[in-house]
Amino acid sequence: MEAHVSCTVENGLATIRFYHPAHNSLPGSLLKQLAQTIHDAGINNEVQMILLRSEGDKTFCAGASFDELSSIQDFETGKTFFLGFANVILAMKNCPKIIIGRIHGKAIGGGVGLAAAMDYPLATKFASIRLSELAVGIGPFVIGPAVERKMGTAAFQMMSLNPDEWQTAEWAKQHGLFYEAFENTEQLDQYISHFTQKLLQFNPEALQNLKKVFWENTGHWKQLLNERAAISGKLVLSEFSKKAIAKFKLGSRDKS
Repeated sequence: MEAHVSCTVENGLATIRFYHPAHNSLPGSLLKQLAQTIHDAGINNEVQMILLRSEGDKTFCAGASFDELSSIQDFETGKTFFLGFANVILAMKNCPKIIIGRIHGKAIGGGVGLAAAMDYPLATKFASIRLSELAVGIGPFVIGPAVERKMGTAAFQMMSLNPDEWQTAEWAKQHGLFYEAFENTEQLDQYISHFTQKLLQFNPEALQNLKKVFWENTGHWKQLLNERAAISGKLVLSEFSKKAIAKFKLGSRDKS
């Protein structure tokens, strides 16, 4: 199966799926498609609610594409890449529809950012999380505001400074990232079906106004995430980052 983003609409629910063969990592092209698809679903009158999920049965999202990271040779290219994540988060924030999240497996780096930008993230016990950015010389700058908003400063700091350490789905639930952590995907999907059907019976206008309330005090995020993307775009060019990314890619090839 090739990398893709897709959207289907049924009975008011838009299901947006993304996939990449490298553990659902997100290169710039997929980030652009994902942001646009979320935007389009948000303005579609046939859509009352959105379910965001990835394909496959292992990793929910491995974050940034390391192949693309290693190919960055100038600041503008680097900033543009990280703006891809910023634009997805902003699309989720600005979308007038409630976004339910299905996190079936591990979420790393930008994958944690996606979960944090969901309005109602639901997971399985296999959805361990990790902010790995510092280990490759960067840092979770772009996704930081979304993670900190959902989990608090202390949890964000702890994860940021422990880039090699996995946290369990239960820990993520206790710290507000996930709202439930089910035993398996069957239970997760059953609950998602039940929960979305229940929400679809509520007043769409009330839900849209709740969405605005949930995201109050984030009107400055477009400028903030632009500034954060610039930090990452500069750091990815450093000698430290280049060596760390190359080492990471070599280790990934050895494991495979």
